[in-house]
Amino acid sequence: MAIGDFFKNMFGSKERSVLGIDIGTSSIKVVQLRKKKGRAVLETYGEIALGPYADLKIGQATNLSPLKIVEALQDLLKESNTSTQSVGLSIPFRSSLVSLIEMPALSEKQLAEMIPIEARKYIPVPISEVTLDWWVVPKPDSAPMDDEKKDEKASDAFKKKTDVLVVSIHNEILSNFGDIVKNSHLNASFFEIEMFSSTRALINQEANPIMVFDMGASGTKIYIVEHGVIKISHIINKGSQDITSSISTGLNVSWEKAEHIKRNINSLKEEDQKAIEEIIALTVDYIFSEASSVLINYQKKYTKAVGKIILTGGGIAQKGLLEMAKKAFETEVEYGDPFSKVETPAFLANALKMTGLEFAVAIGIALRKLQEVE
Repeated sequence: MAIGDFFKNMFGSKERSVLGIDIGTSSIKVVQLRKKKGRAVLETYGEIALGPYADLKIGQATNLSPLKIVEALQDLLKESNTSTQSVGLSIPFRSSLVSLIEMPALSEKQLAEMIPIEARKYIPVPISEVTLDWWVVPKPDSAPMDDEKKDEKASDAFKKKTDVLVVSIHNEILSNFGDIVKNSHLNASFFEIEMFSSTRALINQEANPIMVFDMGASGTKIYIVEHGVIKISHIINKGSQDITSSISTGLNVSWEKAEHIKRNINSLKEEDQKAIEEIIALTVDYIFSEASSVLINYQKKYTKAVGKIILTGGGIAQKGLLEMAKKAFETEVEYGDPFSKVETPAFLANALKMTGLEFAVAIGIALRKLQEVE
């Protein structure tokens, strides 16, 4: 099975333009791409805040009904001038369960029989209530075993085991997304958990493990990727809206004022900037500490050092966070650039470097969708 092949349906004739849709907690993002001379070309993109659809403020996380999401999505598609109904959609990481489990090196048929039984240990609801997908993680041909000097017995044991990435999504979530697609008059050929989409957009084939640090409104997702495979994933229940709340509380100002201050910190006086940065640090230090724990646990488990950390997500564009991340992790840290895999107008190049931080998931979805129409 291929990761993300949930709820698969193929519709009619293939179109050359495709749409990637990322439905988050605070906004929806769309990216429309087209294949031209072997390159993915950006046709249009857009974002709409979900707060106003729930009588909340822009930047606040929501829990909208499928019908309200359809309303917001239709508004966004109209405003973005999209021209295709051929789409793929992301499913939020927090709506899924992902486990890397060790299994005997059996045939695919045998694994298909055993995995649902083994998965019961990791899934907190009846197995009949979820849709399972799984993928055998290949061992890189060029990668040596952890200790080539281990005796032959250990080597044989290694060969007889295999890692399997098991993902599950509650059937109710899939049903809701199906309703969103149907009521939006879209043709969706797949749903994909967002972490697979973002890593496709952000990471090339690199030998050293990489950590993706994705800060959204309601949470921060951590993925550690090795040889293209997500080995560890984790969610921290704090994000950019918690930074806004800290500013609102610390300065005794409204949410709107705090959000404005956060987004325009560069325009403040130097002494005011320092005061705001100290307030921001109260939230960010906690998030970085949690992420560091994930990093350390990975390095202990796999005895490998993470070579680079990629920052992405709308919340990470906050002034000063890159420098804070470099100090917290003491390793190479850089902003992600998902638009680097897409041909874009030259006049948008600078703007998209920071805008792209919010669109990694939508771009990753659209890139996968493009592969279908080749």
